[in-house]
Amino acid sequence: MGNSENCMKCPNEEWAKERKDRCLPKLEEFLSYTDDTITAVFSALSIHCCFLTGFIFGIFVYHRDTPIVKANNRNLSYVLLVSIMLSFLCVFFFLGPPVDVTCRLRVTSFGIIFSIAVSCLLAKTVMVFIAFKASKPGNSWKKWIGSKLSSSIMLVCSSVQVIICVTWVSISPPFQERDIYSYQEKVVIQCNEGSVIGFYSVLGYMGILAAVSFITAFLARTLPDSFNEAKYITFSMLVFCSVWIATIPAYLSTKGKYMAAVQVFAIMASTAGLLGCIFFPKCYIILVKPDHNTKAHFLGSRMKR
Repeated sequence: MGNSENCMKCPNEEWAKERKDRCLPKLEEFLSYTDDTITAVFSALSIHCCFLTGFIFGIFVYHRDTPIVKANNRNLSYVLLVSIMLSFLCVFFFLGPPVDVTCRLRVTSFGIIFSIAVSCLLAKTVMVFIAFKASKPGNSWKKWIGSKLSSSIMLVCSSVQVIICVTWVSISPPFQERDIYSYQEKVVIQCNEGSVIGFYSVLGYMGILAAVSFITAFLARTLPDSFNEAKYITFSMLVFCSVWIATIPAYLSTKGKYMAAVQVFAIMASTAGLLGCIFFPKCYIILVKPDHNTKAHFLGSRMKR
């Protein structure tokens, strides 16, 4: 800045106008609650989806003794619904100006919550397979029927993700970063992931868990059992995996606040896929066709098969 006799370089977070006669402070860029319409849209969608999930949770609790709720382990359904609610709420860690705390909670929160949700789906699918095997006379699969095995699968699979996240945050946690080099007129306030290995370990484990759940559900989808959830889990995991696979190139090709926007979109779209594919068909039967949600209809369907 200045004339040829008295030239001064602008500070890092300031920039010189075209005339080079003075320095101006750079604008801060992040997903703002006041200046970005996309933030308002994400916030409204998150809150509405959370209330919708809570409404479905209430339906399941009210109809907890009906066959369609009991058929595929209602306790896992409750945990899954709570995980979906928390998934919708965790998008708020990506909105607003990032600080060290929210940077640490961003990926770790949705990584753990998603792992719990996908672990519930895996446990549900395994229990469908065991129930089919146990229905055959003279086999030893009946001893595995019960809530202990399904709870153990969910706890073990989600605990691995918890260990990965705790290790990552303990060794090299994410932190706030002020990017002053990508744009001349702006300072991008974003999260530095700290350890790249830790970041991709969280995403990688979530991907492996989703792939195993998808394959297991796909293999169990045609088992002859009424209220077999495996086919719905197959569709939900297909939506889940498709969203995240499509998000990867979009995430890598963007920068600044739009990287956070892509992550929020992926979280909300994949979570909505889980909610819609798994619980909407059940709510339809519970609310619209209650005559199908009876023990007599359940036994009749089995006899026809």
